[in-house]
Amino acid sequence: MTATHTSAPKVPAPNVKQFTVKVKRQDKPDSTPYWDEFVVPYQPNLNVIIVLQWIAANPITTAGKEVAPVAWEAACLEEVCGSCTVNINGRARQACSTLIDVLLAEGPVVELAPLTKFPVIRDLAVDRQRMFDSLIAIKAWVPIDGTHALGQGPKESPPNQETRYALSRCMTCGCCLEACPQYTLDNSFIGAAAISQARYFNMHGTGKTLSDHRLTVLEGPGGITDCGNSQNCVKVCPKEIPLTESIASIGRQTTVHAIGKFFTGK
Repeated sequence: MTATHTSAPKVPAPNVKQFTVKVKRQDKPDSTPYWDEFVVPYQPNLNVIIVLQWIAANPITTAGKEVAPVAWEAACLEEVCGSCTVNINGRARQACSTLIDVLLAEGPVVELAPLTKFPVIRDLAVDRQRMFDSLIAIKAWVPIDGTHALGQGPKESPPNQETRYALSRCMTCGCCLEACPQYTLDNSFIGAAAISQARYFNMHGTGKTLSDHRLTVLEGPGGITDCGNSQNCVKVCPKEIPLTESIASIGRQTTVHAIGKFFTGK
């Protein structure tokens, strides 16, 4: 199997007793954003989630004002669920696997802000429903009738297994979409994550029975032709998924599919 995620770089512990955390906050979806600053005591090997937990227990700003605890999301705490994605020092990352030692090597202040490509619910929590709607649109699943035995499933070659394993690591975190200049709040572009999942299921022996539907969706508005090939997505993917390879693959598949429909009328 192809190895994927690289461990965080080793950095020397900073010579500090405390550090400043700036959090971009928003009380309601339609309210005006503002910033709060907190001073957090330093310990080695902190991650951003631990810092947010400390702030939740000590919600007092640097101005001495007690405020409501910061709202944020997390679940697995091991970079699998994707729910804790936030902008950390201007880059979309997982709060559970981003270490404070690494951030303080970048600068003296840790800045946290919500993703900008999804509606804000409150503070750092955003509504990523659009990503899941995209997966529904392309039918990102293997169609199996579970009411009776279907016999042995199709075999997969080792090269296919290796490619699909890399694609299967997507956790719908939104990093690729946050970095994409073509993906915005007010357009319909489906984005790299869903495109890559279409490739994943089109490679599956049973899943490919829905490939006609997937390719038809990706040929339409918001589909593959809306990709500007900036390649930002592959640079920020925490799972190192070959997103640009998936975009190229789906580009070829939709071209062949469209030509086939033109000549056959189907």
